[in-house]
Amino acid sequence: MSDYRQRHSRAEKIEALGRVIDTLDILRIECPWDRKQTNESLRPNTIEEVYELAQALTEDNKDNIRKELGDVLLHILFYSKIGEETETFDIADVADSLNAKLIYRHPHVFGQAEADSAHQVELNWEQLKLKEKGGNKTVLEGVPSALPALVKAYRIQEKAANVGFDWSEREQVWEKVKEELGEFEAEAKANRKEDMTDEMGDLIFSIVNAARLYGINPDNALERTNMKFIKRFNYIEQRAKESGKQLSELTLGEMDALWNEAKKQ
Repeated sequence: MSDYRQRHSRAEKIEALGRVIDTLDILRIECPWDRKQTNESLRPNTIEEVYELAQALTEDNKDNIRKELGDVLLHILFYSKIGEETETFDIADVADSLNAKLIYRHPHVFGQAEADSAHQVELNWEQLKLKEKGGNKTVLEGVPSALPALVKAYRIQEKAANVGFDWSEREQVWEKVKEELGEFEAEAKANRKEDMTDEMGDLIFSIVNAARLYGINPDNALERTNMKFIKRFNYIEQRAKESGKQLSELTLGEMDALWNEAKKQ
């Protein structure tokens, strides 16, 4: 990793981006793989790169964050290059569009509006998006349909809350959680599979709402639990191997005892 004891100047940052653009221009002509890429062929790789960035961010691995940001930046530049070749847009258009949007959606900085909290900024942001030419026609239109369900639920609830559709006190959400849990238990007792699925969805949606109201991102919270479970389960498996057994040969009681050991590590 390069020495970052001294910050790069604005000119150095611009020059660095320029070098990447120049390199990509050369690769697009001279490399057989780069030359044949299209929006469609790059899309799966882009999704993978974003997930790799998300993992680096979760691990707070600074070296990997820098590396994965570079990979994502490459894809942004690549799509812009393809846009340039089809004479529809280039990276300057992308940057200008972003800059104009940032200025428009921050009237409390660049205009006369006032916003004395992050929440007020979010409220203004959603209202401005509805007013934009070519912007969202409805409040929930801006939630991508391809988002993972847990993330989508959180974003839906955020957007609804930003226009006032929310509990007046966050503690009220627990009554909804209890209600949904009771409805699931009733369907489970009756063994109605389809209704159980619906009620489980409602229960999870209400838990996501509770997380939001308490300032917790549910996707981040669940990933932390995933990683914790993996670490502890791997400990059980390793201890089983050390004792000359397969994991499946352990009794549930033995697994529980090793699980409790893992929690103390």
